Amino acid sequence: MRKAICAPVYFAAANERERGEFQEQLGRLREMYGDVAEFLAPVCAGDPLPKADAVVFPQLIGAAFKDRESLKKYNLTFVVLTSRFGTVEMWDWEIVSFLRGEGLTVFSPYNAELAKVILRAIAAKSALREGAKFVMFQDSPGEGMQAYIFKRFYWWEEECTRKMEDAFGMKLIYRSWKEAGERARAIPDGEARKVCADWNVNMEGVPEGDYLRAVKIYIAVKAITDEIGGVAGVGANCLNESFNCDTTPCLAWNMLFERDGLIWACEGDTLTLLSTYILHNALGAPMMMTNIYPFLVGMAALAHEKIDKFPDIPDPANHALGVHCGYCGFAPRSFCSRWVMRPKVLEIVNDRAIVIDCEFPKGPATLAKIYADFNKLSIIRAEIEDYVQYPGSDCRNGTLIRYNDGERVMDELCSHHALLITGDHSASLRQLARVFGWEAVTL
Repeated sequence: MRKAICAPVYFAAANERERGEFQEQLGRLREMYGDVAEFLAPVCAGDPLPKADAVVFPQLIGAAFKDRESLKKYNLTFVVLTSRFGTVEMWDWEIVSFLRGEGLTVFSPYNAELAKVILRAIAAKSALREGAKFVMFQDSPGEGMQAYIFKRFYWWEEECTRKMEDAFGMKLIYRSWKEAGERARAIPDGEARKVCADWNVNMEGVPEGDYLRAVKIYIAVKAITDEIGGVAGVGANCLNESFNCDTTPCLAWNMLFERDGLIWACEGDTLTLLSTYILHNALGAPMMMTNIYPFLVGMAALAHEKIDKFPDIPDPANHALGVHCGYCGFAPRSFCSRWVMRPKVLEIVNDRAIVIDCEFPKGPATLAKIYADFNKLSIIRAEIEDYVQYPGSDCRNGTLIRYNDGERVMDELCSHHALLITGDHSASLRQLARVFGWEAVTL
């Protein structure tokens, strides 16, 4: 992930003491935030800026009121990091408020971690604008094993791809899932064993041959992404076009993240792929792609998962199950408190396919995803309460999720797919939404 390129700006009216304090503070910022930001040479307010992602104020003085017209011409995001702790100095709130009233986008983080989230979000936005590449493997979008479901999803539409590329500057590259599967099947077992010799994958009930099939998908997909070059994320229409591959890509997504730093998404969902890229790069927090089944949905959810009832708990209206491909969802093993590769659960995938059974620690969590209009970010404060098992069903292990207002969640939920993130990141996600110019829909 690239760093945010920041132009430090000072004011011509600063006296000698203030200029010394500016340089001292800039040195602190370079030390504190050097892992997420590159600070260019200082620029006097009103002078031309070098190419940058944002303006940083290591110091604010009263001249900011008079120089507001010069600042407006920069047409960039402004970040105020004026205290010796690398945060906003409380005496600067009035200047911040004034500049915002003048139409400037000004961030005033009150702790260092929030400042890093903002800087990383700025960097992610710039990386997308510079043409970050994402590869999706699919052949016949919306057709296949469950066409009656998949034809309803916006991410299959050419309009969605076009709007996504126009809005963010990213590039979605499509490749054949069938050809990737054929390429994987042509790889000798010996080569697969050599590649995975140091993976140390925790497996239960998975024969070696089925494991090697999954390894070969990693080898094939990695070869294709290497041929393309500069790929930031990858996904596949793995369920609806499961007939095009003799296994599933779950293990491949894990290893591509661990070894190659690539973001993942399941089921060809480009909206989730984009959401994962932005949110993971900004927050740096563990996150899991899952399906959300609110208890209020009733039998429509139960029948799909082949279970007879939701858990008997108080306050069911404010609860949901997180279930995906038979278990809680997909996340890389480094994110999880438990991570095991198991034989497949769903009937629509190959009999020798595999799936990941993983869990996050119980406690505070956040559900989030970008809306399909690319103008809003869904943020649901939640808690992972427990894990529930339904043997023989399509919910062998599901996440019991609680949130505050189930009726409102039902009214404003933007998708059945969501990112489940460990910890309460609602405040950080609101700041991230401002970086991208989105409305934060906080539930």
